[in-house]
Amino acid sequence: MPSLTDSPAAPAPSPSATVGAHVVFDVREPSLLALQVVAANDDGASLRATLDGTPVEVREVRGPAPFTRQHLVECGPGTLEIAYDATVQPGSGAASTVDEAERILMLRPSRYCPADRFTGYGATRFPGPDAPALERLRAITDHVHDNLQYVSGSTGPTDDAVDVLLAGQGVCRDYAHLVVTLARAAGMAARLVAVYAPGLFPMDFHAVAEVEVDGVWHVVDATRLAPRESLVRICTGRDAADTAWCTTLTGVADLRDVVVTAVADQGLPTDDGDTATTLS
Repeated sequence: MPSLTDSPAAPAPSPSATVGAHVVFDVREPSLLALQVVAANDDGASLRATLDGTPVEVREVRGPAPFTRQHLVECGPGTLEIAYDATVQPGSGAASTVDEAERILMLRPSRYCPADRFTGYGATRFPGPDAPALERLRAITDHVHDNLQYVSGSTGPTDDAVDVLLAGQGVCRDYAHLVVTLARAAGMAARLVAVYAPGLFPMDFHAVAEVEVDGVWHVVDATRLAPRESLVRICTGRDAADTAWCTTLTGVADLRDVVVTAVADQGLPTDDGDTATTLS
């Protein structure tokens, strides 16, 4: 099996995965919500919204690359239920290439990834630009995995990569933010991906990083909590500010319950954490 210092092997056909999200909100005044729960390779036809049992319109909005689509729900007060279920192909396989405009965007600091503050930190801990890119990426991923402790609820919605590094703990998005930040500080374009992750425990929406190596996005997960070959892309962005599964744009909507499902229909593959892997 190749390591991160090798080129990725030719992809094998991926088995299907069953993914879904069921969410309940208590809407206290007229509200507009932006959702990102539909798998990127699904048409979203099965996404449904009801308010007190009555169907509510769901409107799709697409953004410029690399940002993926969002679904808008506008409703008055009441109990809003969102349901999404689909059988899709996991994203491991066909490589996602990097265009020049995206490379520039994903090298810049962003809200949760202040890469300009990490240049000195990275220079003393990781191989320099003369080392192979995959070797540098592996060193960053191993460093984040080894120096953070996964603790549910340990960080809040405003904590960035600096806060996470100082605290020494976080959740999946914090691991991904730190990988993205350190990669950008090292001159490697990097972005955050929200995914469904069969095998994840406890089950929830998951976040991983993608880092450019030789013009291709390589997916890395410093938490190592789920096999990357089974990941299903939902949306992509600079950091969690772009990939939140729900944003209340106007009004007041309190989250009452959320249940996420992600099951590999033919069992989980083995992931040693070192294999060079791409996410379509």
